[in-house]
Amino acid sequence: MPEINVTPLGAGQDVGRSCILVSIGGKNIMLDCGMHMGYNDDRRFPDFSYITQNGRLTDFLDCVIISHFHLDHCGALPYMSEMVGYDGPIYMTHPTKAICPILLEDFRKITVDKKGETNFFTSQMIKDCMKKVVPLNLHQTVQVDDELEIKAYYAGHVLGAAMVHIKVGSESVVYTVSVNKYAKSHISAWIDKCRPDILISESTYATTIRDSKRCRERDFLKKVHETIERGGKVLIPVFALGRAQELCILLETFWERMNLKAPIYFSTGLTEKANHYYKLFITWTNQKIRKTFVQRNMFEFKHIKAFDRSYADNPGPMVVFATPGMLHAGQSLQIFKKWAGNEKNMVIMPGYCVQGTIGHKILNGQRKLEMEGRATVRLLISFALTKRLIHVGKLLACVFCFHTLQLDVKLQVEYMSFSAHADAKGIMQLIRMAEPRNMLLVHGEAVKMEFLKGKIEQEFSIDCYMPANGETATVTTNPSVPVDISLNLLKREMALGGPLPDPKKPRTMHGTLIMKENSLKLVSSEQALKELGLNEHQLRFTCRVQLQDPHSDPDTLHRIYTHLKSVLKGYTIQHLPDGTVMVESIVIKVSSSAEDTNAKVLLLSWSYQVKHRHCPCSRLSKLGQKHNRLKT
Repeated sequence: MPEINVTPLGAGQDVGRSCILVSIGGKNIMLDCGMHMGYNDDRRFPDFSYITQNGRLTDFLDCVIISHFHLDHCGALPYMSEMVGYDGPIYMTHPTKAICPILLEDFRKITVDKKGETNFFTSQMIKDCMKKVVPLNLHQTVQVDDELEIKAYYAGHVLGAAMVHIKVGSESVVYTVSVNKYAKSHISAWIDKCRPDILISESTYATTIRDSKRCRERDFLKKVHETIERGGKVLIPVFALGRAQELCILLETFWERMNLKAPIYFSTGLTEKANHYYKLFITWTNQKIRKTFVQRNMFEFKHIKAFDRSYADNPGPMVVFATPGMLHAGQSLQIFKKWAGNEKNMVIMPGYCVQGTIGHKILNGQRKLEMEGRATVRLLISFALTKRLIHVGKLLACVFCFHTLQLDVKLQVEYMSFSAHADAKGIMQLIRMAEPRNMLLVHGEAVKMEFLKGKIEQEFSIDCYMPANGETATVTTNPSVPVDISLNLLKREMALGGPLPDPKKPRTMHGTLIMKENSLKLVSSEQALKELGLNEHQLRFTCRVQLQDPHSDPDTLHRIYTHLKSVLKGYTIQHLPDGTVMVESIVIKVSSSAEDTNAKVLLLSWSYQVKHRHCPCSRLSKLGQKHNRLKT
């Protein structure tokens, strides 16, 4: 039986570094190629040695598909394509293609230029990688090669995020790591009832059922307002796209309604570019935003201004959106260090934080943090050439000393999930939409995944898999082959009578299967002969029935004829001059054994067509058991 193999190289019983290898119908596809934000060494990248120990990945992969632009799904892409080696096609939507290189370059600057790390991709590698990208349009089937085809659906996670339906022949897989039909105020998601062999879905919030979005928004605005009223500062760490735009729209509307004067800032540069792309791809947002955009641009903010790092030391209340969202580096971490010691201030974490990040630590109640600091020591060195005093000079040298600082966290820490990841209810709704034959969970914590796995198997009666990184889940498929049926054959079947066919139940059809132009068609034998230009041949079946009868062969045949006339009412039975009896198209002949004239052999012969219709064959074959009735 055909098999589909799924191996997580990242995000297997883990959050971050999403990278799933799927082998289907002889094709190898890599789904996402992300980076783990909790590591600063080689563990941040997927382990590509599972694909090949040496050599370029081009020889082993048919294509790479990126679901969206978050770095835990695309952050390792230049490393994979330019440093490990891959020259094949990389598929992603138009917004993802536009935004992905911006986020990659921003992270490269933080990692290489500011932290001084090595073994990392360069700006040129990002550009070379993006040259291999093939943009996807929604709901358009893309033929990767003669057998492999992919189709993108909008996932509703962030701008441009896509679910992907992958097909090879009759086998199929749907991949969506971060679908959320209801989480966002400005984008939305759906998928056809495509019934794939496997649905691969994220499970970040596998045990969570969120309260209503309106309640979360009201609670968020209340916390921000209370902090501002007492003169505190609010830090909201966000990733540049998705959550930032949603919360900006929320605060902009609230500030306008309440006539508040406290300044709201967002990180310059990256978020400005993010807002630019939201405006550019406004057609990818939901109907409400598109309709409002005709009257005014919802991404043009009156109360929200660009942030300068010097503003962090300004007195008085303020709200700052700063990247990145897990407090693992960048401007959000620098602001957090400055504001952490004041209990009037607040940090609101609006999304998931992976283990190892500052965001994860403070959400788990840690109040004393060891932070890596950098001090600059300036050395003034005088030097001279003695013997003959030719020159005396001074050299100013800078030495960077890295050390650990302890930070006391006194500000209030709030977690208010505006995450674009689906909760348990959303994942179950996704299963109802797609109706998969099997389920596979990735991008989650093992204990929570185990709980959701049990719920899925109980409610939907399908197998659910949750392989760890490096483990392979093998799913045996039962591929269906689509066949067209000729109208004449259907009419013939209906003419035979019987109840009308139930569309939900299988029904046996008899005909000739022909293949023309890579499609199969079931037709009548007469139509098949005509279309293929073949001559008809008659195929008959025979069987032998042994019986004992002392009479001559003609007398035995006559007695059989008389007996059949009495038991087979409604059938045409003839005794022919050539010494045979015919029941419909079944021919019966009697012969004696040379050694024993009482041992008769009854020869029955019938056509192929008779074999598959209601006929007296089975009753005739029992004549041997009833031969005593023929005796005198």
